[in-house]
Amino acid sequence: MNQRTDPRNLPPKRLENPDLERHNGISATLPFALAHVACVAAIWTGVTTDALIVGAVLYVVRMFGATAGYHRYFSHRTFETSRVGAFLLGWLAQTGAQKGVLWWAAHHRVHHQRSDQEGDVHSPVVHGFWHGHVGWIFDPALTPTRWSRVRDLSRYPELRFLNRFWILPPLSLALTVLAIWGWSGLVVGFVWSTVALWHGIFTINSLAHLWGSRTFDTPDHSRNNPLLALITLGEGWHNNHHHHMLSTRQGFRWWQFDITYYVLKVMSWFRLVWDLREPPDELKRAQPKP
Repeated sequence: MNQRTDPRNLPPKRLENPDLERHNGISATLPFALAHVACVAAIWTGVTTDALIVGAVLYVVRMFGATAGYHRYFSHRTFETSRVGAFLLGWLAQTGAQKGVLWWAAHHRVHHQRSDQEGDVHSPVVHGFWHGHVGWIFDPALTPTRWSRVRDLSRYPELRFLNRFWILPPLSLALTVLAIWGWSGLVVGFVWSTVALWHGIFTINSLAHLWGSRTFDTPDHSRNNPLLALITLGEGWHNNHHHHMLSTRQGFRWWQFDITYYVLKVMSWFRLVWDLREPPDELKRAQPKP
């Protein structure tokens, strides 16, 4: 968002009814559980080649939406884009069905403030692996959006709309896939890839705080892991990120592949995004600890 639309220059807005937000949040746990059950419907729909290709494409595209949108833009504001660009990036992120962009950003900002301490609800160090990976999703205390954490974003009515009606992007995508590729496309292409997407991202909450190497002495247990970086398009360089969270680029070293950053870099050539933040040179030279 450019200087003309800096949220600090906008008048305060009244947020939507918190009771409605709470209702929408409670219902979010039901689709999460049902999606896992729905995966077995492939026994009846069959598994077609087209559906597998659709699933692979949706996994990669929506992983980019989550990593570039939910994480590097909305949570950390590591680059700039227009209001239209922010809305489209938010829509793409929400096709992965991880609730609204404001909820996600607020939740993630709390994680960084309290990482691997009490209050970090998906810390595997504090709560154990399974709770850190998926158990936290069913905690009713996490249902409402923490508006005080996203005042820089919540002044935009289009983002509040996305956050309130978070189910619209994944629902519209699911119906589109069904219309084009049929029931196999829906189950294998959409549902399988959605569940895989969730668990791929959740590995950063869980495994990336338990498994890998540490280059920087951060106050948490974040780790760098090339395998997790591969399946999350660069998010696996998690120790790097916790050391310098304002960098768009999370793979600091030349060999630390960061596909999300590469795509954003190409987008910047066309002025779709701009002001991508780089890590300081001394961080690019830092060597992993033995």
